[in-house]
Amino acid sequence: MSVPALRELRRLFPDAQITLAAPAGTIDVFLGADFTDDIIETKRGTLATLANARELRSRRFDLAVLLQNAFAAAVTAFLARVRIRIGYDTDRRRILLTTAVPLPGWTNKRHESFYYLNIIAELQRALFRSSSMPEAKPLYDLSVSAERKAAAREILVQAGWEPGKPLAVLCPGSINSRAKRWPAEKYAELADRFSEYGAAVALIGSPAEVAVSRDVAGVSKSSLLMLTGETNVAEAIAIISIADVLVTNDTGPAHLGAALNTPTLVVFGPTNPLTTYPMSPAAEIIRRPPDCAPCMLRDCPIDHRCMTAITSKEVFDRAVVLMAGRGIHVFG
Repeated sequence: MSVPALRELRRLFPDAQITLAAPAGTIDVFLGADFTDDIIETKRGTLATLANARELRSRRFDLAVLLQNAFAAAVTAFLARVRIRIGYDTDRRRILLTTAVPLPGWTNKRHESFYYLNIIAELQRALFRSSSMPEAKPLYDLSVSAERKAAAREILVQAGWEPGKPLAVLCPGSINSRAKRWPAEKYAELADRFSEYGAAVALIGSPAEVAVSRDVAGVSKSSLLMLTGETNVAEAIAIISIADVLVTNDTGPAHLGAALNTPTLVVFGPTNPLTTYPMSPAAEIIRRPPDCAPCMLRDCPIDHRCMTAITSKEVFDRAVVLMAGRGIHVFG
């Protein structure tokens, strides 16, 4: 969701050397991006702050744009002696920033991409005494090279995929919230529906999501391609880019699928779709919100009704429509 802001930064500074600093995994999202010239892999943890600051200081940067809200990000830029440091006035960071941007009054009322775009607008105001904030729907897009797509196909073949067979990718996990997970048995039913109509079904996710993918595979009657925990972020992105459809919870792959223009259906429950819906013509959300949604809780204290109300049939039917809208007619 930061891609529109990064593109706007490139527009402001067309001739600048723009370097993206991010931890492992996150940087994989931006491989081959046309709005950055270089990528620095930062280390995580409090003790790594000094090492990150030394690396940035050696590059002699003129400007640090902090899209993170974290205190550590501001400390790193401060210790790196970057002359101009701009970011949100959060987490007691004001003294570390040269331009501390107040949180906008519309926070949690607009899509999160505008939250990042607003930093660039404030940067433009600070440097050029003018600013612009796009009101139209921002475009966030990513691309994957032919070489990476070929490597993704090989990973799928090794897992048992027959080339040419329709591919449905499912992401049943979520790292930071169990409440965001559509039940494993629902994903299993969905996988069986895809398999019944001749599609191969791959499960993806991080190592922390292996257990929930195993739950899905354990209930499913079909033979699934178990890739959860078996790929890095760059490989997972490439797999999503060649999928015929992606079905996921409200988590990272939802936005990757949308940015890659893959037909994407996102199952929403406790979270706010206004701020985190996948912003792409190729993506849709499906939700059956009860009175208690969105609650934003990480664990449901009652019966998880926001998720259990959504059936595998309606998810499957919407997924097929999404694919047909893209000219993908793969089912019997």
